Amino acid sequence: MEGQDERRAAAVARITDKREFRNHAFVYCAVNVLLVVIWAASGAGYFWPIWAIGGWGIGLAAHAWRVYGERPISEADIVEEMHRSQP
Repeated sequence: MEGQDERRAAAVARITDKREFRNHAFVYCAVNVLLVVIWAASGAGYFWPIWAIGGWGIGLAAHAWRVYGERPISEADIVEEMHRSQP
């Protein structure tokens, strides 16, 4: 039964991570659309929103990698690391 509880907790954590990423992506899009609208309304000169889009985009990409790209630590990974650290 304990293994079932661990799997359930891991599944809940993955679902939470995915929801948080979706929220992050939505806020990213909404704020950057607003910045582009402000840029356009203020005369559309130098495209200064690119700094927020690019900088925040790097953070969003890192968040996406953590949620969707990284694989969870497996028992095999743990055993391999334990063997590697033995003298």
